[in-house]
Amino acid sequence: MCTAATYKTKDFYFGRTLDYDFSYGEKIVIMPCNYLISFRNMGVMKSHYGMIGTAHVDKDFPLYYDGVNEKGLGMAGLNFVGNAVYQKAVRGKDNIASFEFIPWVLGQCASVKEARILLGRINLTDEAFSGELPLAQLHWQISDRNESITVESVRSGLKIYDNPVGILTNNPTFDEQMFQLNNYMNLSPKSPRNNFSDKLSLCTYSRGMGAMGLPGDLSSQSRFVRAAFVKMNSVSGESEAESVSQFFHILGAVDQPKGCCEIEKDKYEVTLYTSCCNTDRGIYYYTTYDNHQITAVDMSKENLSSSQLICYPLITSEQIRMQN
Repeated sequence: MCTAATYKTKDFYFGRTLDYDFSYGEKIVIMPCNYLISFRNMGVMKSHYGMIGTAHVDKDFPLYYDGVNEKGLGMAGLNFVGNAVYQKAVRGKDNIASFEFIPWVLGQCASVKEARILLGRINLTDEAFSGELPLAQLHWQISDRNESITVESVRSGLKIYDNPVGILTNNPTFDEQMFQLNNYMNLSPKSPRNNFSDKLSLCTYSRGMGAMGLPGDLSSQSRFVRAAFVKMNSVSGESEAESVSQFFHILGAVDQPKGCCEIEKDKYEVTLYTSCCNTDRGIYYYTTYDNHQITAVDMSKENLSSSQLICYPLITSEQIRMQN
């Protein structure tokens, strides 16, 4: 299970958590502009926008979990098990396998507006990357500093939703996730007033009581509500350090500690990594489950005219700074 989020101060930030019970050995992967992207049905994209994100690389192909391109467009794929339905390739459409979707969009779109046009031709196909890496059931968030959309391929076809909160989790479908926010419109970061009864002398006894009723469990619907509330009420300064710190605090509200989400005996889902990319500057920040120190990779410091992938392994061991 996962959560994607956006945040805007002076710059625009895009990122996500990856919550799962094991790792595929993902890395930070920079795809330069001249790396040849071979698509199953759409030929080879010889030149494209450079991008950075987290991916599992197999046979020199980056299977991106999330990414941001040099124009500031971000995209993330999140589990959508039971709802995702892909199609067979059809004539007259851009037939793109789900594992190709992120580089297909980020490679040629500079904005959500351009992505909407591209999506009008898309047919997401049911091809798996390989026998060892079966088809993943996903839906996606695509965001820039002006807007976000959610893309879902379901039984009735490809759905594109405006996403005014800039948050995405997993199930149910995005329209149902958004509808559930109606149940929490009474929540507030302010102290509540007594609306229970004017015949009773009720008072607040703690700070933070305006958010009583905010769900605290780890289900995808509850994480959506919690992340939306935290993000929509977040306040920080506009410096890079303050903005990045606040972004990690937003996603920290849905962090999954080991032991709280049991998959089977002695097997637990945890937050494997949390990412935050400054889309304006191409700096990709991340933390991992066992390393809470923020690490950064700057795409602008690499040769984006190259034709070879640039990979950095995730730093997964805790980095503790001793003060004495």
